[in-house]
Order: sequence, then C-alpha cells, then structure tokens
Amino acid sequence: MQLGMVGLGRMGSNMTRRLMRGGHHLVVSDLSADAVKQLAGEGAGGASSLEDLVGKLKTPRAVWVMVPAGGATEQTVQSLAQHMQAGDTIIDGGNSYFKDDVRRAGQLKGKGIHYVDVGTSGGVWGLDRGYCMMIGGPDEAVQRLDPIFKTLAPGKGDIPRTPGREKLAGTAEDGYIHCGPSGSGHFVKMVHNGIEYGIMQAYAEGFDIFKNATSKDLPADIRYDLNLPDIAEVWRRGSVVSSWLLDLTAMALTENPTLSEYEGYVQDSGEGRWTIQAAIEEAVPAEVLTAALYVRFRSRQQHTFAEKMLSAMRQKFGGHVEAGAAKNKSA
Repeated sequence: MQLGMVGLGRMGSNMTRRLMRGGHHLVVSDLSADAVKQLAGEGAGGASSLEDLVGKLKTPRAVWVMVPAGGATEQTVQSLAQHMQAGDTIIDGGNSYFKDDVRRAGQLKGKGIHYVDVGTSGGVWGLDRGYCMMIGGPDEAVQRLDPIFKTLAPGKGDIPRTPGREKLAGTAEDGYIHCGPSGSGHFVKMVHNGIEYGIMQAYAEGFDIFKNATSKDLPADIRYDLNLPDIAEVWRRGSVVSSWLLDLTAMALTENPTLSEYEGYVQDSGEGRWTIQAAIEEAVPAEVLTAALYVRFRSRQQHTFAEKMLSAMRQKFGGHVEAGAAKNKSA
C-alpha cells in the first residue's frame, strides 16, 4: 500500500522503515532535507514539500502526520488539507489532544477528507518490536488503512493468549484496535500515558527507598546496602510487578547503578495533564495519576534518585533527553 509520511523524527523514520520492510511504498517529507535524503536512500520516495508529497501519491491518498503535537500538527494538517481531495485520509499519529481531533475531523468532513487519530506507543524500539496503536476515526477509512496498521503492529508474537480470548474477534491480540469515532484513539492513548506516569512513579519511589536503606539515620541493624541492578533483574523474572518499564529500569541500573548521568529533571509531554483534566470533567478520582504528575512538576525544582530513575526510563523507552542536559549540550 502507498502512504505519505510527514515527520521523520525518532518514531516517524522508524515507522517508515518498518512499513517499507513490510512491502509498502512510502513517500516522505520533513523539514530536514537530510532526513528525507536518508530515507530516500533506503528506498522511500522523497518529497520537497507537502504539496510535492501529495502530488506523488495516488488517489485515494493517505498521509500519516508524525510531528510534535500542538501547533506543528495543526499547521501540517491544515496545509495538507489544502492539497488533498474528497476520499483522501489524514492520519495524526502523534500525541494530539483528543478534543483537537474532534474539531479537525469536523472541519475536514466538510471537504470529504477523512481524519484518523492514532495513539501510537512503542518509542524508539518500535522498528523491531512494533507499535501498539489505538485508533479513532470513521470505519471506512480505518478499514482501508488496515494493511498499514497490521504491518506497524507487533503481531501476536509469543505472548500467551488471555484465557477466553479465543472466543472474541478483533485485532487487539495483534496490537492495534479501532477504539471508535474521531478523538477516541488519542483519548485512549492519553489515559495510557497517564497510567504510565503512575507506574513509573511507583518504580521510582520504590528504588529510592532501596537506595536510602543505608541512611545513617536508621539503626545499624536495619541498614541494608542493596544491589539495585540485581533487584530490578530478579523482579523481571516471575514477579507480579514485571513489565517492559521494569526491563528498561534494569537496563539503566545495569549501565550505571547510581544513574549519575541523569540530573532528575522530568518533563511531562501533555497527556498526563489531559488525563487529569478528563478525570475532573468526569468527576473520577485519580489520586495516583495526579500525584505522579505533580512529582514531575516538583522535579524541576529539586531532584532525588527517584527523579533520576524517572528520567532514565523516559530516555530508555522514548529517547527523551533531559531539558538540562539538552541545554548544557547546546551551550
């Protein structure tokens, strides 16, 4: 299948590669001519502008937007819409606010252009692991794009089947689902990221307790000099708290048990805030997720080992660089 890809950052470039490995034809565009040249050298069709990209696609066209949420996505979607026609589809695979999806879908519907929002999880590891996708949009467009989603998704792999799942149909076991109408995909991904904040915070606090078990304020007989890399590793094997985030934690601690290369300045990408806002609108108590978000705010004022661990996890799964580290690097 043919697809346009706008945005060749960490995820956009690897998604392009995974799709090409699956036999799809990609036409790519990015603000960086070097990024376009790199993917063109690997087999993609290069485009010099959004108009050029649209012109190189056959109708009905489909263009996947993988640029930062907010103004960049808004500008890209509106620009693409000027060059596309009825029956075409614009896919937003970034981390947009779901209410923006609903608005944009309504605007494009008047032109006959489909709008599909895809909450995409997989980070820098997605090229080989695949991407978990939560999709919102009209049935017709989502069904037509199924070959794209199927290629990007992890597939069933070797994950044991949930008992009783054999009686149910659908694509969930392959790693992607059509959640519902426009906005629903990013809504589900938003809450996913809010939960992610809470899980990461729980690991970070637990290992901070381990690190401080040698405190001189404790009685000598209950001071423990614990091996944090070994604890993370043993929990990966048979523990009820095992997870991919724990895998990444174990990796970071094995590389450097003190995490000294991390400052502990922890950013939030927006979804955590939106999750709390949704909880407020629905009058749903979300104490853990709210507390995890507030810790990230506090981390920008003072740093603990827990914050260093949060920063390490973000770097491992998403390639996120600390704000302080980025500033120092550019200085």
